[in-house]
Amino acid sequence: MLSDEIQYFLNNLLDKEGGSILIKRNDIAIRFNCSPSQINYVLTTRFAPHFGYYIQSRRGEGGYIKIEKLDLLEDEDEYKEILMDAIGESITIKEAHDIIRKLCDDEIITKDEKEIILASIDDRALTIDIDKRNALRSDILKNILLVLLKRG
Repeated sequence: MLSDEIQYFLNNLLDKEGGSILIKRNDIAIRFNCSPSQINYVLTTRFAPHFGYYIQSRRGEGGYIKIEKLDLLEDEDEYKEILMDAIGESITIKEAHDIIRKLCDDEIITKDEKEIILASIDDRALTIDIDKRNALRSDILKNILLVLLKRG
């Protein structure tokens, strides 16, 4: 799949460059024979802050994009802030699953903790009006993560 190839390429660049790269969206699109919007899609779905990345766009000079891979051990406070911002005031179950899976993959939380969190924020556990469910899920998730991340 093209998105996987682009992600693999960018991750390899990040590894080679010590966790920070400056790319031109158009150059990457040309390399993979796709539209720049495909690059945007990969950046927003695979390199989001809750996955441990910080992305900064620069206008002019062809539209550079800076991607930084955050190191939780070095940037713990910044990572917590980015994580809380990513969760926001409201979060869908899919977005929450993505965040929790990433934290488990990075061994920040255990598999048991992951399962407990997912059970506590599941739609079946949140028996509240659907309009308010994502906001409640956000509050629960942020509180659980603040407790778990504090112990580290």
